[in-house]
Amino acid sequence: MHQLETLRFQINALSVFRSILDTPTVSSLQKLLYAVENGSLDEQIAQIGAFSSALFISADGDLGRFVRDYIENDLNVYTRKRTTDSEIPQELRRAAARDLGILQNLAGFTPEDAAAALASALKARGLDPSQSSSWLPRWTNSRVDLLSSYQKFLEEIPTKGYGKFRTARSFTVRDGEIVPVRFADPQTLDELYGYERERHLVYENTRALAEGRSAANVLLYGDAGTGKSSTIKACASAFADQGVRLIEFEKTQLHEIPQIIDQLYNTPLKFIFFIDDLSFTTEDDNFSCLKGMLEGSVTGKSDNIAIYASSNRRHLVRELAEDRSGSDIHLNDTLQQTMSLSARFGLTITFQRPAKDLYLEIVKKLAAEENIDLPDDELFRKAEAFAIRSSGRSPRTARQFIQQVSLGLQ
Repeated sequence: MHQLETLRFQINALSVFRSILDTPTVSSLQKLLYAVENGSLDEQIAQIGAFSSALFISADGDLGRFVRDYIENDLNVYTRKRTTDSEIPQELRRAAARDLGILQNLAGFTPEDAAAALASALKARGLDPSQSSSWLPRWTNSRVDLLSSYQKFLEEIPTKGYGKFRTARSFTVRDGEIVPVRFADPQTLDELYGYERERHLVYENTRALAEGRSAANVLLYGDAGTGKSSTIKACASAFADQGVRLIEFEKTQLHEIPQIIDQLYNTPLKFIFFIDDLSFTTEDDNFSCLKGMLEGSVTGKSDNIAIYASSNRRHLVRELAEDRSGSDIHLNDTLQQTMSLSARFGLTITFQRPAKDLYLEIVKKLAAEENIDLPDDELFRKAEAFAIRSSGRSPRTARQFIQQVSLGLQ
């Protein structure tokens, strides 16, 4: 009993890793430890059940694994300072080490400890404590060395990340917060056909970003369905193991980029800010926001961030006829500003609609992937007919055609 009371006191005294108290697993464990000392037998048994239930949900019933996973995903003050190479006060180091010792004790809390705490109360009810193992919930306690695990975690941060960046590779932005994408596009470069030269340029620029070298902001423009967005996502995924993460912004969220940069500044990870299908009207406030970032304004990007955008338009501002005959006294200056945004990207890559030979080559490779056994002349004839009925030749059209053939619809 004294041992469990001490564990309860220790958990309540956590400082650096204190957010573990907010998890359902440790919250229910605290209630259990309190009930062991102050509650009725029914309450004690109920809290054991609640704790084991929460543990099964969070870590498949393994307390050691739960604690280890927690310390590797907790973005606390000590982890933040380590990721930014900030000076760490001696007392903070001691507090982190003290907390890890407490969490090591927590990871060792066993079903036998819980059963032993109930023994006297069971005897008072005339029950045999030795029989409790047949009906009390049980969990496992994987052996973990939290101090070594945490040190390894800190060393791996530049490539594996921390917190949500450790468990996900692609993100969106919601209300100023970076949110993991639960089911990210799994497509790889090996699954994209054609445009080898264009993809190689994006790949090498992404490699430079991953290696901490100067990387350009990239604009991919060209016909719809040619694989611009897929190329960006696949290149980001190719370097995920080297610490590259992709964050996708809607065009209406561009004003939030400086706020997101503040959250990522001076971290060892590298980030691609991805803007899909980019275009503006002349009255769009987001135009000035992106222009300032590309020019390197005070709120411009950090060295660990590159902006990748895709667009179907070479000139990113949709220009109307009246824009050229407007009332602006310095009309030429205005036109130059609206037409030059694309020139502010350090690397501009064109994805043109494929010629017939390339389109059919893509169709053939996709057909081989899906084990479609059709003579080439029949496959090509159907693929060309499908392209005519659709939006023309493109890798997207080829993939849609093969999907329909696989379903027996062609």
